[in-house]
Amino acid sequence: MSKVKISGWGDEPPLFVRLLAAEASATNRAKAGERIGMSRTAVSLILVNKYTSPSTAGVERRVMEVLGRIDCVAVGESLTIEQCQSYRERQPPTHNPQAMQHWRACQQCPMNPKCGGDGYATVH
Repeated sequence: MSKVKISGWGDEPPLFVRLLAAEASATNRAKAGERIGMSRTAVSLILVNKYTSPSTAGVERRVMEVLGRIDCVAVGESLTIEQCQSYRERQPPTHNPQAMQHWRACQQCPMNPKCGGDGYATVH
């Protein structure tokens, strides 16, 4: 596994770029492209912030649909990053034992950046 450089995006790359870079690091750019339905060349251009399309909105949508989901063991289903963050950051639901169990699981989840997770379960 090799680290993919995304410094062309500055100090705060968008979440979709960080997710795509993580996928490319874990596999390679060609396989990352296959997962999101784009070419290796397009993935490379996106990662270095030289994609020539007027907007990256379509790429962001594809990345978030495919790579921006988390298999939540507490709920037993796939959640979007926004849903995960919402569950994790809400106040403890003291009125509902099942919801409290879920909330506690979120506080200990490896996707939780506060627990030393990779931080991809956070929207910036």
